[in-house]
Amino acid sequence: PESLLAGFSTALSQTPSISSISSEGREDLQVNRLETQIWIKPDIQKTDVDFSEILNAIQEIAKDVNIFFDELEGVNSPSKDDDSLLHHGNLTSTSDDASRLEVVGEEVPDKNKANGLYFRDGKCRIDYILVYRKSNPQTEKREVFERNIRAEGLQMEKESSLTNSDIIFVKLHAPWEVLGKYAELMNVRMPFRRKIYYLHRRYKFMNRIEKQISRFRGWLPRKPMKLDKETLPDLEENDCYTAPFSQQRIHHFIIHNKDTFFNNATRSRIVHHILQRVKYEEGKNKIGLNRLLSNGSYEAAFPLHEGSYRSKNSIRTHGAENHRHLLYECWASWGVWYKYQPLDLVRRYFGEKIGLYFAWLGWYTGMLFPAAFIGLFVFLYGVTTLNHCQVSKEVCQATDIIMCPICDKYCPFMRLSDSCVYAKVTHLFDNGATVFFAVFMAVWATVFLEFWKRRRAVIAYDWDLIDWEEEEEEIRPQFEAKYSKKERMNPISGKPEPYQAFADKCSRLIVSASGIFFMICVVIAAVFGIVIYRVVTVSTFAAFKWALIRNNSQVATTGTAVCINFCIIMLLNVLYEKVALFLTNLEQPRTESEWENSFTLKMFLFQFVNLNSSTFYIAFFLGRFTGHPGAYLRLINRWRLEECHPSGCLIDLCMQMGIIMVLKQTWNNFMELGYPLIQNWWTRRKLRQEYGTQRKTSFPQWEKDYNLQPMNAYGLFDEYLEMILQFGFTTIFVAAFPLAPLLALLNNIIEIRLDAYKFVTQWRRPLASRAKDIGIWYGILEGIGILSVITNAFVIAVTSDFIPRLVYAYKYGPCAGQGEAGQKCMVGYVNASLSVFLVSDFENRSEPTSNGSEFSGSPLKYCRYRDYRDPPHSPVPYGYTLQFWHVLAARLAFIIVFEHLVFCIKHLISYLIPDLPKDLRDRMRREKYLIQEMMYEAELERLQKERKERKKNGKSYHNEWP
Repeated sequence: PESLLAGFSTALSQTPSISSISSEGREDLQVNRLETQIWIKPDIQKTDVDFSEILNAIQEIAKDVNIFFDELEGVNSPSKDDDSLLHHGNLTSTSDDASRLEVVGEEVPDKNKANGLYFRDGKCRIDYILVYRKSNPQTEKREVFERNIRAEGLQMEKESSLTNSDIIFVKLHAPWEVLGKYAELMNVRMPFRRKIYYLHRRYKFMNRIEKQISRFRGWLPRKPMKLDKETLPDLEENDCYTAPFSQQRIHHFIIHNKDTFFNNATRSRIVHHILQRVKYEEGKNKIGLNRLLSNGSYEAAFPLHEGSYRSKNSIRTHGAENHRHLLYECWASWGVWYKYQPLDLVRRYFGEKIGLYFAWLGWYTGMLFPAAFIGLFVFLYGVTTLNHCQVSKEVCQATDIIMCPICDKYCPFMRLSDSCVYAKVTHLFDNGATVFFAVFMAVWATVFLEFWKRRRAVIAYDWDLIDWEEEEEEIRPQFEAKYSKKERMNPISGKPEPYQAFADKCSRLIVSASGIFFMICVVIAAVFGIVIYRVVTVSTFAAFKWALIRNNSQVATTGTAVCINFCIIMLLNVLYEKVALFLTNLEQPRTESEWENSFTLKMFLFQFVNLNSSTFYIAFFLGRFTGHPGAYLRLINRWRLEECHPSGCLIDLCMQMGIIMVLKQTWNNFMELGYPLIQNWWTRRKLRQEYGTQRKTSFPQWEKDYNLQPMNAYGLFDEYLEMILQFGFTTIFVAAFPLAPLLALLNNIIEIRLDAYKFVTQWRRPLASRAKDIGIWYGILEGIGILSVITNAFVIAVTSDFIPRLVYAYKYGPCAGQGEAGQKCMVGYVNASLSVFLVSDFENRSEPTSNGSEFSGSPLKYCRYRDYRDPPHSPVPYGYTLQFWHVLAARLAFIIVFEHLVFCIKHLISYLIPDLPKDLRDRMRREKYLIQEMMYEAELERLQKERKERKKNGKSYHNEWP
C-alpha cells in the first residue's frame, strides 16, 4: 500500500490542481470516469484492512484525471499531425515517449535502427503500424485517438513516407508493463514449466521387438518428408506447460528476456486489442480502430513482417535471419514441396486461425493420397481390362448396325462401330470397380471428417486452444447506426445495446431468401441457355465443312459448351459476390461473426449451384427425356432435346468435370498468386523508376510492407471456398470421374506452396487471431459428404450402364438363371440394348437429308436407337418392353440399398472413431494434475523463501503455515 500511495501521489503531482476545474468540468470528470475505456483491477491480497478496493478506485480516478486534462490541454498542445515532428527522407524520427527512455551515454544498436523494425533508439520494437494521409480531414479524431493511445501506455513515433510526403506512418510500441497488464486481462497463456514426458511400462519382450525394429529402420533411408530440426527454432511454448499470465505470479513463468517473452504475433494482438477499445470521440459508440478505418481516418493498419524473406547467406551455413526468412526457406519455397509443413512456426508467425487453415489443408491433402491411389487403380483397371470388355468389343465390331441420326435433318445415319473409341474411353471410367470406388469415396469422406476432428483436438491441445473461449464480440457499427433508438440489456455484459425487433429481422430474412431464390433461378436460366446452345450447335457442327468437326459433332458441341459454361460461371461469380454482399448487409447481422457466417453460406450456395448446375443436368437429365424417333420431345415445340452418344452419357459427364476442374483450379491459382505478383511488380517498377534500385533497398520495413498487397477483406474465405468446392467435385460425381482425387491432390500440393508464398512474400502480415476450429465450413463439409452418397448412387444407377448390364447378365443373357455375371454373360448385350425404328415413321422436320444409301447401296428401312422399346410392327408400336421395367426396378432398388448401406457404414464409423484420442485425453488429465502440483510447489517454495529472508533480516512474524 505504501508503494501504491507513493505512485498515486506522483501521478497527482504531474496534473494541474483539481481546484482549478470548474463545476462543469467536475461533472464532466465524473461522466468521463464512467466511460473509461480500460479497467485495471490488480489482484492484491486482502489484509485486515482492505485497501485494495480503495486503491483501485484511487487509481481509476487518477487515470481519469490524466486523460481528462490531456484532452483539456489538447488545444494548446502541439498537434501530433504537425509536420514539425516528422523527418522527411530519414529513417528515424522523434517521439516524446520514446525520448524519455533514452539513457545518456548508452550506445544505440545500429543494426536495430537500420532494419526498420525498431524506434529511433534501436530498443523499442515496432509492434503495430498505422497509416494516414495528412490531407485527410479527420484530423481531430486522430488527435484524440492518439492521445488516448498514449494514455493507455503505448509509445508512439511518426514517420513520413519516402515516396509520398502526404503519407504518414504511426509506429506503436507496447512496453513490458502494458504487455503484462493486458496479457493478464486477455488471459494469454504463457509457458511456466517444461513438460515432463513419462514412458509407459513395457515388458521385456516388447522392448526386444522395438530394438529389433529400430535396428532394421537404421538400414532404411531417412524420412525425406521430415523437416530438418536444426533449421527450426526451439519453440519453447510447445515443450512447456502453459497457464494464463498473471503479474502476481510472474515468478512462476519462464522469462529469459522480457523483450522476447511475448512473441511478435502476441505483442501485435495485444496492441490491436488496445486499439479496438480506445475512444476517438465523445459518445458511447465512438470507439475502436475499425471505425476509424471504415470512416477513412486511417488508411491502413498492420503489424510488421520480421524483415526480409531473402538472405545473401545460406540458411544451412548461417541460419535464418528471422522467422519470415525461415518460413520462406522451409515452407514457401518450391524446393520443399514434398516436406511436411512447419505448422508450429506458421502458428507462431501468423496466429492460430491461419495455422488451422494450413493444418486443415495439409490434412485434406494427405487424406487425398489413398483416394487418388484407389481412383488411379480403378482407371488402370479399366485400361488393363479394355481388351477383354465384351461390350466395347461388340460396339467396335458392329459394322452392320446403323444408328438413327442424333439431331434433325443435318445429322447423318452412322454405324455403331464409329463410336468404338468413345466406347473404350467410357469403359475406362465405367467398369466393374466403379461401384466399389463410389462406396470407398463415401466412406473416405466420413473418415476424413472424423479423423480431422481428432487431428483438430490434438492441434487445439498443442496450441492451448482447449480452454480458449471467444470474447464477447463487439456490435457492428452498421447495426448500431440502424438500431440505436431501440435498446435492451445485454444478458452477458448487463449493458444496454441496440436491439433489432423480431418482425424486422424476419422481414429482412424473407427478402434475403427471396434474393437467393432469384439468383438460383438465374443459374437455372443460364443452364437453360447452355442447353439451347447444345441443341442448336449440334446440327450446325453436323453440317460443318471440316470433316474432323463434322464427324465429331457431338464431342465438339460438348467441349465448346463446357468452355462457354465456364466463362458464364466466372462472370456470374462476380455478380454473386455483389448480390451476396448486398443481401448480407440487408439482413443487418449483429456481430462480425454472424455477418461472416451469413455471407459464407450465401456465397457457397451461389457458387456451388453455379458450378454444379450444368454437371447435374448432364448427369441426370441429358438424354433421359428425349422421347424416341418419330415422337421427339422438344423445347418450346421447336428444338429437339439433345440425346446421349451411342456409347452413353458418361463420356459427356467426364468431359464436363475434367474441363471445369482443370480450368477452375488454374484460374484460381492465377488470381491468388498471379494478380498480387503483377500488382507488386508494378509498384516496385514505379519505385525503381523514381528512386533507383539502391534507394529502394534502403526503404524501412514499414515502407516495404505498405507497398505489399493487403489481405483480402474476407480473410480466409476465398481459400476455404476454393477447397470446399474442390472437395465437392472430388466426392459428389466421383463415380463418373475416378481421376478427380488425383487432380485434386496435384492441385493441392501446388496450392499449399502457392498460399504459403503469397502469405510470406506478397501480402502484408495479417493480424494474428485465434480460433478453435474451421467454423461453419465443417458443417458444409458434412453436408457435401451426405449429398455425395445420394449423387453417386444416382450416377451409378442412372447415368452409367452398370445396372442395365447387371440385369442383362442375370436375366436375359446367356448366363440367365445361373448366378454368373462374367464377360461371357454379356454376349449380345449391345443388340439387346438397342431398339428398332422404321425410317418412314420420321417426322417431316426430323427426317434426315440423306437416305442412308451409302451404307448398303439402297435407302435404309430401319435404324437403331438406345432404348428398351417394342419394334414398329408390334401391337403397341414403340411401347416399353418388360426389360425396361426390370431395369427401372433394379435402378430404384440399387439406389435405396446403396444409400442405406453407405449411410449405415458412415454412422458406424462416426460412432467407432472418438473425437478425442485416448492418449490425448490421458495427457490432458495428467497435465491438469501436474499443473496443480507445480503451482502448489512453486507457491510453497516462494513462501519458504520469504520466511528465510525474514529470519535473516531478524523481523518478527506471526506463526505461518508451513
